[in-house]
Amino acid sequence: MRILDDIKLDYQDVLLRPKRSTLKSRKDVILERTFTFYHSPKIWTGIPIMTANMATCGTFEMARILSEYKMVTTFHKYYSIKDYEKFFKTFDNPDYICYTSGIREQDIKQIKLMKKKGMLKKFSFICLDVPNGYLQNFLEVIKDIRKMCPEHIIMAGNVVTNEITEEIILAGADIVKIGIGPGSACTTRRMTGVGYPQLSAVIECADSAHGVANERGVGRITADGGQQYPSDIAKAFCGGADFNLFGSMFSGFEQSGGETIIKDGKKYKEYFGSSSNKAMTDYYGKKAEYRASEGRYALIPHKGDIHDFIHELMGSLRSTATYIGARQLKEFPKRATFVKVNRQLTSYLEKYDMGV
Repeated sequence: MRILDDIKLDYQDVLLRPKRSTLKSRKDVILERTFTFYHSPKIWTGIPIMTANMATCGTFEMARILSEYKMVTTFHKYYSIKDYEKFFKTFDNPDYICYTSGIREQDIKQIKLMKKKGMLKKFSFICLDVPNGYLQNFLEVIKDIRKMCPEHIIMAGNVVTNEITEEIILAGADIVKIGIGPGSACTTRRMTGVGYPQLSAVIECADSAHGVANERGVGRITADGGQQYPSDIAKAFCGGADFNLFGSMFSGFEQSGGETIIKDGKKYKEYFGSSSNKAMTDYYGKKAEYRASEGRYALIPHKGDIHDFIHELMGSLRSTATYIGARQLKEFPKRATFVKVNRQLTSYLEKYDMGV
């Protein structure tokens, strides 16, 4: 048994210190980035924001909209090959969609069949998604998929520590998903006691990933979960995240997944984690007896059309840039200084709406 004494931080534990800026307008801030990768020969350009691979936001409907903004939709893993065949009859923009798979035998069979049918080439990204990225078998699957798909940008996780981040990249991943239990629909920390404060995980894993380099590019990470507000997305970028992936802020819209429910005369949308009883029952028929639910189900107020949110999100990132003196998203880590805050005081002021 060991106890680590150094303090680890979540997004709500810090604020960004303002700095001198020569920007004249928010519109001058460049949010697009161009990335090269450690394995994939692809060069990707866009706004590095992704939906979580959840049934409530990783949808075909979402992809049609987010691709217009050069953002990535990470599809949930419950779509069938027939679903994809129908979707690709009216959609052709591989740079902004990501195919998601687990590592079960049936998942690997579907990847192989997708490749055989020529459908994998319609994606630039492949996401290998497991709750626990520390399994040795997970590394072996990453190696196999890299051999099968040498051109794709492979994203894999989830993990929260620097050593395994490097191992996952060396095994064949280009992007490592960082986060265990921070998401609002995830109860892993409550059920298992396992996790890591998300901002510190992002900072430490980004540092390790960027140190894995070759002549083609460096390792990348995506911050996955725990972003409650647009400010948290900015903090993740400032902490070194190359991409930001989240679910709750992309859920609840007309274009989101989940049923629309009328309750007491008000409209709600379903929101649930991929390890919730709801997801396991709906998509696998039942929850296996050896498993515990590590996700929750909730109804969230219907948010309307997603376009307004996207504009607000991009506006908030541009505003952060003007406060810290960054002319482009790429400069966020260089321009950022985090200030630790009194979490107890901040929570009190938020509770009583006293200007925080």
